[in-house]
Amino acid sequence: MILVRQEIGEVLRDFRQQKGRTLRQVASRASVALGYLSEVERGQKEASSEILASVAEALDVPISTIMREVGDRISVLEGIQTFPDVVPDDLMASVDAELSLR
Repeated sequence: MILVRQEIGEVLRDFRQQKGRTLRQVASRASVALGYLSEVERGQKEASSEILASVAEALDVPISTIMREVGDRISVLEGIQTFPDVVPDDLMASVDAELSLR
């Protein structure tokens, strides 16, 4: 069974580590208890939307980016192929060509 809280925790930890920040630094910036944030990262606690927003801000990462990454990870776990965020150039060129014919 896929637990969304585990995926959220892993994504938050990955972004924190990519930014080179300690758990203590992020917890302090987000005004969240260190132990609580640790439990969120380990998937043991579910974070409220307010806490997620605070942690995202502390990480300087838009919450939409965090949630997109969570969604992509869940899609992979479900065996669903994810779609790129941008339209490939070759596809866009064919769409542009078809629109110009109209």
